[in-house]
Amino acid sequence: MLKTVLTKKLEMSQTFVKGTRVPVTLVEAGKCIVSQVKDDKKDGYFAVQLAFGEKKAKNTSKPLQGHLKALIKEGKTPRYLKEAKLAKKTDLKVGDEVDAFEIFKVGDLVSVAGVSKGKGFAGVVKRWRFAGGPKTHGQSDRHRAPGSIGQGTTPGRVYKGKKMAGRMGQDKVTVKNLVVVLVDKEKGLLGLSGPVPGKRGDLLFVTKIGSGKLSQLVSEGPTAQVEQIEEESKEKEINKENTQTQDQS
Repeated sequence: MLKTVLTKKLEMSQTFVKGTRVPVTLVEAGKCIVSQVKDDKKDGYFAVQLAFGEKKAKNTSKPLQGHLKALIKEGKTPRYLKEAKLAKKTDLKVGDEVDAFEIFKVGDLVSVAGVSKGKGFAGVVKRWRFAGGPKTHGQSDRHRAPGSIGQGTTPGRVYKGKKMAGRMGQDKVTVKNLVVVLVDKEKGLLGLSGPVPGKRGDLLFVTKIGSGKLSQLVSEGPTAQVEQIEEESKEKEINKENTQTQDQS
């Protein structure tokens, strides 16, 4: 069974679970249509290509129009195409609709994959969380500098992958073990606990990875420990009063 759908990030909100405020990201779970089915014999693996959203067909290349000719309606083609790998052969066919509200229910655990926000060119302190240089002894221009980037004559070069200043963001990010907090079929919305990668309107790849409970979002407060401390302090005060009365007598 297919456990993956394409969604669009809308906005962040909040809800309350047993009196505890939980941050929620609302995503639009619209129609996902099967645009291609891949077989192990022909393609080497099982997969289903999902189509999501829509745009004008005139803004789509001719080869892609040929690929999506079965899905072109009223001069519009799908905007996004994303492939979901499967462990075995599926009964889905081109043109079938995948309903997210038949896959997900409140309490399910999901993983969300998307592209993070682009931050532009950033220094090492922001990009890699470097501590920066010393702020005393006359080094007034080294607060956000990277410091040494390598050795001298040996090896005589900078190693590949060295953490330095550069373009930050726009990376594929996957967040796992988020909980489905809200399922609204009428409005076509899913509520996922916590933040997800990307900005508003970005495409998200949501996959069901298990089942859980909303109660795991609620952390137990230290009420019992506080009560125990208060009781211990009261006992100490009573013991002090008893010892003072005994000394006076």
